[in-house]
Parts: sequence; C-alpha cells; structure tokens
Amino acid sequence: MRKVVMFNRISIDGFFAGPNGEIDWFIADLELDKALHEMGQLGVSPPDTVLLGRVTYQLFESFWPKVAADPGSSREARIMADELNRMTKVVFSKTLKDVSWQNTRIVEGNITEEVKRLKQETGSDILIFGSGTIVQQLTSEGLIDEYLLAVTPVILRTGKPLFKGVKKLNFRLLEIVADCTCHCRRNAK
Repeated sequence: MRKVVMFNRISIDGFFAGPNGEIDWFIADLELDKALHEMGQLGVSPPDTVLLGRVTYQLFESFWPKVAADPGSSREARIMADELNRMTKVVFSKTLKDVSWQNTRIVEGNITEEVKRLKQETGSDILIFGSGTIVQQLTSEGLIDEYLLAVTPVILRTGKPLFKGVKKLNFRLLEIVADCTCHCRRNAK
C-alpha cells in the first residue's frame, strides 16, 4: 500500500500560512531542500503523486513550470521543478474547472474516498504540500501516514493553523532533519 506523506512549513506557533494565506515568512534553506529531496534516506520512497488544494495548485502552477524552463534558476530548483512536472498532480476543488499543468487532474468528489483509492494503486508514495484543509481532513480520517514538518523560527500570532479541528493524535518522532524539520509517524492504534 502506498503511503501518504505530508510536508509543510509551519511557524513556531503552528500556522502553515498567515491570515490571508501569505507565506512570505518562509525561510529558504538549501540544506532542508536537499534533505527533503533525498527523502529515500528518511524511509520515504520518492513520491510520484502530489495532492493539492486549489489555492496551492494555483500557486505552484504559476511558479514551478517557469522554473523548469529558466536557465537562471538554481540547479536544485530546476530539479524540483522537473520532478513536480513529471508527478501526477491531483487537485481537490469544487470551483476549479480547468488546469494547464501537465499530468494534472481535478477531483471534485469525496477526498477521503479518492485518497483511499489512490493508496491502493500501484506506485510510489503520495505527497501533500501545503493544502491545510486537505491535511486536516485526511489527518482526521487517519489517512496521512507520515508528517514532515519544517519549523520556521517565527511567531505569526495569527494565521491558518495546520491542524485546526483535528482530534488529539500521538506521533512517534522518526528523525530530525536539517536542524529544523521533524519527520514523524502517526502512532498505530
């Protein structure tokens, strides 16, 4: 069975975005990016599918395809862009009607049922970037297997909490990566 792995940058006080969705507080960290790119060393197989909500999809779609084609972008950024271009992108949205990024499809239906189906398919791990409401829904349903959290040394005081409305869960720390990222697994019941 494929695993669902969530990666999010969070503030010290647990927000994945500012009150208006801003992420200008993220700190670029090449060591972290390299560690995440080498996820196989963390016991996570390189993903071939990424789950995105509409907002995250539109942000990524406006950025990553351009990076792949820009010779002025860093080598690491172009590698990440090429990988994202190749991945299957599943966008959960009831309002988005059209997508332009290669290998992308929209799912309007039940997120939980779609992710259960995807986990049963043959393939590598499934990754979630951003997409807080998807993370909340899948966490509540026990469908995220591992969490990679990059803690950014900033206190936002307000914003979009990553685990809003999620019941208490216990995790097992697997590893600290690049001094600011914890890799953990949900404890089995």
